[in-house]
Amino acid sequence: MNDIIKLPSRAEVAAADTWDLSPLFADDSAWEAALAEFEALYPGYAKFQGRLAESAQTLADCLQFDSELERRAERLGNYAFLKSSEDQGNATYQRLVGKFQMVAVRANEAASFIRPEILAIDAAVLEGFLRTEVMAPYRLLVERLIRFRPHTLSEREERLLAMQGEMAGTASHVFEQLHDADLKFGTVKNERGETRELSPATFTQFLQSPDRAVRKTAFHQFYAQFDGHKNSLAAMLNGSIQKDIYYARARGYESARQMALFADNIPLSVYDNLIDAVRQHIPSLYRYYELRRRKMGLDEIHHYDTYAPILSDIDVEYRWEEAAELVVASLAPLGEEYCQTLRQGLLGRWCDRYPNAGKQSGAFSSGGYDGPPYILLNYKPSVLNDVFTLAHEAGHSMHTYFSARHQPFEYYHYTIFVAEVASTFNELLLTHHMLAHATNGRERAYLINHQIDDIRATVFRQTMFAEFEKLTHAMAESGEPLTIEAFRSVYGQLLRDYFGPDFSIDDELSLECLRIPHFYRAFYVYKYATGMSAAIALSRRVLQGGQRELQDYLGFLKGGCSQYPLDLLRGAGVDLASPQPVSNALTYFGELVSQLEALL
Repeated sequence: MNDIIKLPSRAEVAAADTWDLSPLFADDSAWEAALAEFEALYPGYAKFQGRLAESAQTLADCLQFDSELERRAERLGNYAFLKSSEDQGNATYQRLVGKFQMVAVRANEAASFIRPEILAIDAAVLEGFLRTEVMAPYRLLVERLIRFRPHTLSEREERLLAMQGEMAGTASHVFEQLHDADLKFGTVKNERGETRELSPATFTQFLQSPDRAVRKTAFHQFYAQFDGHKNSLAAMLNGSIQKDIYYARARGYESARQMALFADNIPLSVYDNLIDAVRQHIPSLYRYYELRRRKMGLDEIHHYDTYAPILSDIDVEYRWEEAAELVVASLAPLGEEYCQTLRQGLLGRWCDRYPNAGKQSGAFSSGGYDGPPYILLNYKPSVLNDVFTLAHEAGHSMHTYFSARHQPFEYYHYTIFVAEVASTFNELLLTHHMLAHATNGRERAYLINHQIDDIRATVFRQTMFAEFEKLTHAMAESGEPLTIEAFRSVYGQLLRDYFGPDFSIDDELSLECLRIPHFYRAFYVYKYATGMSAAIALSRRVLQGGQRELQDYLGFLKGGCSQYPLDLLRGAGVDLASPQPVSNALTYFGELVSQLEALL
């Protein structure tokens, strides 16, 4: 009973439970050969340099060459990334990632003349080029590029920035290695008396334990490691923020936040409206925490009490096959093609299913134009949230599937802003399906509790993260040093604002800002919150509508990046330029809290 149960090594995992990467490359040798071929091809950029203004044909030929190389690079990069994520301590695949990154940086250097040279073409001449048939496949690409004219540097300066690509990722890379491979968190005895390894992959599972002593032990033991490395972690996070600011200033943006939102043509008001709307609805979150405290029989509520289901005496167990079938059944409103394709992928080998030693924590979907839209999970049959995570990542993967089959390579790669709509949409349909099949009030309460926690984690929590990013970048941009004390002060105040005066905040929780991987890809997390708000509106529209509403949504999935994100979403039936979708989503949150209170 007390033997330590450790995660299996990668070699011990059954092949059927792993993804099959052979559609990308048959093996590592095939990848090496393809990398060598890519390396031999990219010097071909030189034949276009200095000639893009010659004719529409020359410009089109250059853009076609660039697109073909980018497609090759995507396939190479996907394979190396996916293999390295299987076991982050595997030196062979760390080497593959490193080799690819070095070659990719050099290819980017070779291609760095394209943007400034296109923008140097006389406006009337370029407009004439865009009217030709040969430029038709690239017209939207160039029109979007023209928007970047004020932020594009000289050819020499662009080349220098391109050369910095690998160096710029150092802070993020070091954090990933420390977080996923080097930090050791020891073991914790769970509620069944089993001694389990504590890791980033299992931390949430411990926090979902019905035994408060297990949750508390795991929380303090986990954060002790971050406390022991807090100065190094703060230096890494500061380095990442300084990198963002450097590139924004080099390109003439007013702020790093403006630069991050510019490519998607998202006004800063969308970001600010989100924060304002969430703060207006925070009282409903305080009300939920108080309900949770009372129903769990707690004198005071701590962060480690917010993940366990209130009805912790309801056991949940979904084997992988059962979870896959449940997810597919819940998505029946999306039609036969969607469901049949997804079922084959989930029961086949799209997914790397279970935790193993060294495996990247969390979950992701990593699809490309070539090959299946792969999913990494750390699936645990006893954790209901993992079923929802499966539905979430399946949303990303099916978005990739439809976009890749309905758009050319240049326009298939949808932005993260809309990606989070497709993923959370699936979670909402899963909840709707499970509630419809609930057999009693306690089961309904359990599911409503889960949906409340999902909205809390996706809208309230991610908005708190977004506000942290906004504040810390603004501090650095004004010249204020970002020390460990500064990070903890800002994050501590946000914790007090978002959890409320009656919530007991452990001192270690202010270190949470040092362990969020998304903070190394700043101004990403707000998209989770806007995405769920849009998904709530669109899921209601599809469930309550008919073929037109379904086709609007499928058209959105097929749209790739053929339009800007806000325009794609308007076509699907929701306008995120308005604060109303966020406000409506949080009003719905308050209604769910009232329903849960009535059921309990």
